[in-house]
Amino acid sequence: MTIDFQGRTVVVTGAGSGLGRSHAIGFARLGANVVVNDIGPERGSAAGQSVVAEIEALGAEAFTDGADVSDFAQVSAMVERAEARWGGVDILVNNAGILLDRSFGKMTMDEFRRVIDVHLIGSANCAKAVWAGMRERSYGRIIFTTSASGIYGNFGQANYGAAKAGLVGLMNVLHIEGAKYGIRVNALAPSAATAMTQGLFPEQSIERLQPEAVTPGVLFLASEQAPSRVILCAGGGVFARATIAETEGIFLPPNALTADAVAQHFDAIVDVAGQRDVRDAYDQSLAYSDRVSRFTEATA
Repeated sequence: MTIDFQGRTVVVTGAGSGLGRSHAIGFARLGANVVVNDIGPERGSAAGQSVVAEIEALGAEAFTDGADVSDFAQVSAMVERAEARWGGVDILVNNAGILLDRSFGKMTMDEFRRVIDVHLIGSANCAKAVWAGMRERSYGRIIFTTSASGIYGNFGQANYGAAKAGLVGLMNVLHIEGAKYGIRVNALAPSAATAMTQGLFPEQSIERLQPEAVTPGVLFLASEQAPSRVILCAGGGVFARATIAETEGIFLPPNALTADAVAQHFDAIVDVAGQRDVRDAYDQSLAYSDRVSRFTEATA
């Protein structure tokens, strides 16, 4: 089945440049109505207006909006504009972000909070603003932009890494809560050279890591064929899935529950052989309970 978005409306935050611009144009090429969000005046930044002009030149419809994603009232007003014009928002791509990199010892708490406010709270604001409409229409696609910094860590990015890891947690919960309403929720972990990442990549990597090489992954995650609760890594034409898995671990009976026993068996605890994906927190608790039950029955 060929992916297209005819009749669908998408909000792309941070769409004035870089990844957001690439995503917005990618959706427009496949027929979507596009809200180009880029912080600035009420009707959008000059960069956002330029992206709208590109989209309209493709024959698609778009408008720009300058909502600050960290302000729920502004985000709600943006969504209401989209609903008034096109009837509802089908797809949300949370892409807006900032960097305030500094080692944790030198980072101020204001710098920490500001990055959290844009990436994590901003994404939650946008998801909340479209959630009721998606539930009512029994259809929705939400993509959060996480990062390898949140999954694996990166020096000087405690604020950014914490925000991006938080988005994985938000994805997990909204996947569970949205499933019965036809809402599929995923995360994208992009590697791309943009204005925001200027100076982070060596010169030879910049040409290989263009935003346009990431956008096909977003389009798939927003499509009819989209999975849910997937962290899709993308960069330079490489696509991979990142997972949060749990090792089989060990069971310590009540008479062996000591710190020394944990230390003694630590190699077995971290052995990845037999590791599994965990469906949710309840699934994990049941698995632990089952292991205790099996031990109890065996020693009865």
